Parts: sequence; C-alpha cells; structure tokens
Amino acid sequence: MRNNAVVTTSAADQHPVPAHPRPRLIATDLDGTLLRDDKSVSPRTVAALAAAEEAGIEVFFVTGRPARWMDVVSDHVHGHGLAICGNGAAVVDLHGGPGQHRFVKLRSMQRETALDVIQVLRAAVPGTSFAIERTGGICHELAYPPLHMDPIITIAPVEKLLAEDFDLADQPVLKLLAHHGELTPDEFLTLARTAVGPRAEVTRSSPTALLEISAAGVSKASTLALCCAERGIRAEEVVAFGDMPNDVEMLSWAGRGYAMGNAHPDVIAAAWGRTVANNDDGVAVIIEQLIAEALA
Repeated sequence: MRNNAVVTTSAADQHPVPAHPRPRLIATDLDGTLLRDDKSVSPRTVAALAAAEEAGIEVFFVTGRPARWMDVVSDHVHGHGLAICGNGAAVVDLHGGPGQHRFVKLRSMQRETALDVIQVLRAAVPGTSFAIERTGGICHELAYPPLHMDPIITIAPVEKLLAEDFDLADQPVLKLLAHHGELTPDEFLTLARTAVGPRAEVTRSSPTALLEISAAGVSKASTLALCCAERGIRAEEVVAFGDMPNDVEMLSWAGRGYAMGNAHPDVIAAAWGRTVANNDDGVAVIIEQLIAEALA
C-alpha cells in the first residue's frame, strides 16, 4: 500500500506532503473523478484545468470512454488537447470540438486475439455477452445490454462481428466489452482475469458487471507512459487521479497518484494519496494546491 496522504478541503486537516519534482503533467480520469455524478465539469474544475496549463502543466484526460463520448470535455481543452481513450487503446486530439476528434495513436486488438478471449470467457463464465468497440462505433450481440449513449451500428453474433468479411472489418478493434447479468462486478472481474490470463488486459470502470478488455500490455498506464516518454516527462513528474480498477496501474505508475474520496478500495490501496470526492471537486482541490506550490 502507498503512503495514502489524505487531502481535504480544510487546510488545517491536511497532512504534510513530501517533496516532489515540480509536476509537468496532470492525468485525470473522467467519470467518478473529474466529472460530477451528473456528468458535468464544475466551474471550479474548469478554472483549475485552465490554471494548470497557464502554469505550464499539461493536462491529459485518461478514460475508458471511447472518443465519441469525449464531447463532455471538448470545451475545456487547452494547449495540446490530447486524450487517452478506451483505457489506453487510442490517443485522440480533441481540438475542433464535437465530431472533429482525430485519432493520433492506436493500440488495437487483433481479431484472432479477440475471438480467442471470447471463446475462453464463454467457457469459463457462461452467460457472458459481448460487444466490440471499433474506431467507428460499437456493435454487439443481441444479449448484450446497450447503453443509451450509443447509436448501435450492428447487432449480430460476435463471430459475425469479428469476421474478416464483416462490413466494418477495416476499423481497428479497440476493446471488447463483456457483460454478465448475475455476477457482481468484482466477482466477474476476478473470474475473467483468471480465465483470460496473459492473452489480454481485463479491467472495469462500471458499477455493473461490465468488463473492458484490451490488447495485452495496453492500459491507461502504458499509453500514458508512452505519451510522457515522447515529451521527455518522467513518471515522478506526473500527478494522476482516478476512482475505479481501470485506474490502478496509472495511479501506481505516476509519481503522485490520487484516489478520489469515492474510489474503489483497490484504487485507494494503490494510490499515493487521497483527495475528496468527485462531487466535491477533488481534482480541482489538488490542482489548486499544486499551482500554489509551483508559484511559491
């Protein structure tokens, strides 16, 4: 377990923070982290993000969301405007606003790997249904429960969706989604990780039994590390925020990883520190402190 320095909104309650290099990059999850539960970005958080970039600190949105769900933060990008989407499967340029997002890096899953993972999970966890997330949208099996945010392209058996002659076969597979209607989220995650093994990365960010499966070695942390290396930014110069199991590796990798006050227990255990909940602007609280330290 990390040090778990606790940060609250009251300065009198704050624990001393060990010395760190001046931060050069802030990496923040969205749902349950930067966003409030109503999916809004608070005025305080908007101001904190702008102040960070004004102070020379880059900001990366790092999320399990696909690129098409990034409109919620498109109005709040500054500087580079890059986001890591799909749990590390894609890096997207958010400049240009809704509908104008551009993929700049893809870390896709091979169709053979996807079919292998599906076969293994079906055998190990009967009752699992699947969806395929591609660069152009999502397709799923009939048994898979669709999300209201998604315009569905095709509903068909997953073998058809991954066939070499499928209409969308030229679009890279970013991740698989696996759903189970009876297991708890953590039970499903444990069973799936055991069954899939090193074939792929299995994680979750939903409060339901919905798993997100990426190519082996692809995660928020590994793609963030690639982006930082390209910029000459060291892990210890990164401050990260998250709340769910798909954030664990990123918070462990960053020099300072903060669990939200509403975070999953595994995230709290992996984090260096803890801030207040997303509805209390926990990310903004830390950014304000970081800027104050940098200007001191």
